Amino acid sequence: MENNFFKSVIDADEAAVVICNLEHTIVYMNPAAIKRYEKRGGAALVGRSIKGCHNVDSNAKIEQVIAWFKKDKGNNKVYTFHNDKENKDVYMIALRNDEGELIGYYEKHEYRTRESMAMYDIENGDK
Repeated sequence: MENNFFKSVIDADEAAVVICNLEHTIVYMNPAAIKRYEKRGGAALVGRSIKGCHNVDSNAKIEQVIAWFKKDKGNNKVYTFHNDKENKDVYMIALRNDEGELIGYYEKHEYRTRESMAMYDIENGDK
């Protein structure tokens, strides 16, 4: 399957997706992430360390999670934060290659606000 399919899934997500390698370098940001982090540099953050965007305590937690991901191929998701203002939970997710080796990670936002769009409203759906 072509990588364009996977990129399309990530790019269509309305939640910010920031993908990092194991050196903590931001390797990809979807359009929602670029917009969300515009005040911090937006697309210019790609190629920079995610650690520059976090405080000392958060960076220590990132390292702790990475160590946990490395311990077992089944260690793949950690709940990291709840944002009351946006009613969302935030997770760190392990990225693994076909052999199950850890190759990076990303931050996943899951919004808890109930959808207001009518189901199957194809006339007004994406406006």
